[in-house]
Amino acid sequence: MKGILGKKVGMTQLFREDGTAVTVTVVEAGPCVVLQKKDETTDGYEAIQLGFKEKKEHRSNKPELGHAKKANAKAQSFIKEIRGMNPEEYELGAVVKADLFNEGELVDVTGTSKGKGFAGAIKRHNQSRGPMSHGSHYHRGPGSLGAIAPNRVFKGQTLPGRMGGERITTQNLQVVRVDSEKNLLLIKGNVPGPRNSYLVIRSAAKGV
Repeated sequence: MKGILGKKVGMTQLFREDGTAVTVTVVEAGPCVVLQKKDETTDGYEAIQLGFKEKKEHRSNKPELGHAKKANAKAQSFIKEIRGMNPEEYELGAVVKADLFNEGELVDVTGTSKGKGFAGAIKRHNQSRGPMSHGSHYHRGPGSLGAIAPNRVFKGQTLPGRMGGERITTQNLQVVRVDSEKNLLLIKGNVPGPRNSYLVIRSAAKGV
């Protein structure tokens, strides 16, 4: 298992040697700093804590500065743990870059989806609408709420509400190209979140 933190830059397309176009997401992956190592004896599990994007000192509090100082680094804006990475292979303060991954590898990308605000049942849960003729008085409502007898709405009922802004993982995405000089990963397809949002890229847990 290996992983890195990054930022979504945007989407573009590449052309293969046979002329077919491939839609890719450009991710600025690293450089990340190893801020902490966790092992089985001390913490009960193995993980590497990475930090991405240096944070201005006047915008950092004392715990953030002190935690980063242990690794001889500056405070970081985005900090996440990557479980499964062997702590013995990394030193505190080491830098992890995009060349950690190779072209053709499969990865899982985790991010926060775009927030869409308050949405109805049709947009939020893909429900069907009612008849649109003049006689119908029910067009885009939530539909049946179940039996009348309980006099309540059952838990889990699909209703209008806030949509998006959730933590989502897209699995088994292929790394099409690695630009080690600019620390860029070009990943086939789309990944969760808007432009400039932070991402966690890990080795595919399931594979194909």
